[in-house]
Amino acid sequence: MPPFYGELAALATAVCWTCSSLAFSAAGRRIGSLSLNLIRLVIAFLYISAYCRIRRGSWLPTDASPEAWRLLMISGLIGFVLGDLCLFKAFLLLGPRLSMLIMSLAPPIAAGLGWVVLGERIGLMGGVGMVVTLGGVAWVVLERQAGPEGAQKTTANEFAKGATLAFLGAVGQSVGLVLSKIGMQSYDPFAATQIRILAGIVGFAAIFFAVRWWGRTLQGLRDTKGMAFAALGAFAGPFVGVSLSLLAIQHTETGVAATIMATVPVLIIPAVVLLHKERVSARAALGAVVAVSGVALLVLR
Repeated sequence: MPPFYGELAALATAVCWTCSSLAFSAAGRRIGSLSLNLIRLVIAFLYISAYCRIRRGSWLPTDASPEAWRLLMISGLIGFVLGDLCLFKAFLLLGPRLSMLIMSLAPPIAAGLGWVVLGERIGLMGGVGMVVTLGGVAWVVLERQAGPEGAQKTTANEFAKGATLAFLGAVGQSVGLVLSKIGMQSYDPFAATQIRILAGIVGFAAIFFAVRWWGRTLQGLRDTKGMAFAALGAFAGPFVGVSLSLLAIQHTETGVAATIMATVPVLIIPAVVLLHKERVSARAALGAVVAVSGVALLVLR
């Protein structure tokens, strides 16, 4: 493998997740966040099945061990169903920039889980990195309370709910990452992602039967523009992005990969400025830099 193979995969993941967060935010407003969660996984499953058929000669990951299936299925349920369900709802309440800023808490959470589950030592530098990260995120989040009245697009209750959901999304992503690393080991990361996506489809299908959501989902399928955004997000996110994230943790330390993937908040700021003409304050930009600098300290511990 070339030098920094895992780090480059993690950086590519961050770029993919920046694109997918913007696409899913637009799609969710048209077809609904709950319907979108299942639709984008089904689309991503079609993408990755075709890819695996071409690259591996098999439509399904039948060569995975039972232990890999078990852990990756659990990882998919936690990461895609619990974590992403919370995150997608947060996108609708907060927008992609603030949601992903709160998601920068995922690396220190992952580092803590790695210490408990995998025996990875954090050390003083890692602790400092967590504090700096939390400080950067809090700095941006508190801007909603300190900003001018006209800049507020959500109520205080909606903002608190969105911030909580984004945090739960960070927890789900962290748990899913650790379980994926344990279950995948040296297995193909795209095939491993296929198992995780399959688990997500099963999980959301069960939810849809429980809450009788199929009618609204079928209605969302008729929204051509919403489906176009969903297809773009599914390609950049669950298919390419998630697969690259597993490739990254396979070839570098979990903390290093998670830190690089946490650069999404920085990448998303110029994106929303260019695409949505959103005005970004100096405080928000500084908070993004501080948050990402904090998680970078985890690499140096």
